[in-house]
Amino acid sequence: MINPTLESESGRAHYLRVYREGLLRDTLPFWFPRCVDEEHGGYLHCRDGDGSLIDSDKSVWAQGRMAWMLLELWNTIEKRPEWLNWAQSGLNFLARHGFDSDGRMFFHLARDGSPLRKRRYAYSESFAAIAWAAHAKATGDDQSASRAAELFDHFTRWNFTPGLMPSKDTGNRPAIGLGPRMITIVTAQELRANLGESKLWTSWIDRCIDEIDRLFVKHDLRAVMETVAPDGSIINHFDGRLLNPGHAIEGAWFILREAEHRGDKPMAQLGCLMVDYAWERGWDHQHGGLFYFRDIEGKPVSEYWHDMKFWWPHNEAVIATLMAWEATGNSKYASWHAMVHEWSHRHFADPAHGEWFGYLHRDGRLSNTIKGNLWKSCFHHPRMQYWCWRRLAASLGITLSPESPLG
Repeated sequence: MINPTLESESGRAHYLRVYREGLLRDTLPFWFPRCVDEEHGGYLHCRDGDGSLIDSDKSVWAQGRMAWMLLELWNTIEKRPEWLNWAQSGLNFLARHGFDSDGRMFFHLARDGSPLRKRRYAYSESFAAIAWAAHAKATGDDQSASRAAELFDHFTRWNFTPGLMPSKDTGNRPAIGLGPRMITIVTAQELRANLGESKLWTSWIDRCIDEIDRLFVKHDLRAVMETVAPDGSIINHFDGRLLNPGHAIEGAWFILREAEHRGDKPMAQLGCLMVDYAWERGWDHQHGGLFYFRDIEGKPVSEYWHDMKFWWPHNEAVIATLMAWEATGNSKYASWHAMVHEWSHRHFADPAHGEWFGYLHRDGRLSNTIKGNLWKSCFHHPRMQYWCWRRLAASLGITLSPESPLG
């Protein structure tokens, strides 16, 4: 059987159908309404393969991410009352329990909202920011818009003000990470999409794309570093040599999104090169799928899960290969899209209960049956299905609705 290809209209219609039906009839029904906590609010998202509850603790990341996903669907697909109600449950829970006395957000809460863990970094703030921005668009609530802007300010100030975030080491080997820069880009993009254009969002996007290009992308080595010294030099130790193909690919499609927004061809080329570099070093030619970590010099990686296959890098690769093909028309991206789509749906998908499993061994065997924990929730996978459906619908001139005919 010949795999469908993005290069034909029938192939794009096939993929559109898979993403749309997967989102609305497979992924969302796995999570909702079962995960909505009717007693305390928010989402009970730590789920086993059959949807049963594993743990009643709540990730603050998940509360913001899941509320955003529901609100994004409300704003662009269909105004289903339950989507808005479930989203407001998550945001109300965050407003009551997600914030410490210093204005920073927690990372890990008990079911009733009692704080369990707070981390140095501020990703909770970024995910809450996009949720409140989407809520502002959905409801016209000026307070939600203000809260989104304040959280973005908290996130960027905490991550980019030298000396503000407590160091986790002695300071004798200073380093900066790709993560804060790529998340700044996508957070600013979501605020722009829902709150309108702003010089502030644009300036942060400009800064972070410039820093990724100058400091993290190594064209001579065809690699995107996860961590570098402040001047961009490679730190020749375990952490400094680390490559995370999933992160590089995710950052690439954020940059491709920005390039499309601006009509900026050199920026699109940067995004495509990041996809190329991550794919070349990250794709497992023996078993298929994307490695979690690689070493830039090909040396052994110290993290024991380095050769496992996690769900989210494959979600990001599906998006990035689609966007790279759209930006260039290059057949290799259509081929890579087919490869990662087919491998992922064959190994991660669960026809019996819906959604994707989170963690596989290198050869594609299940590591365990978890579908939700403090990191995995209703976010990366449905975002992939939604984003690809949205883009393919636009390319085919099909209305973005649950029941639109496919041609």
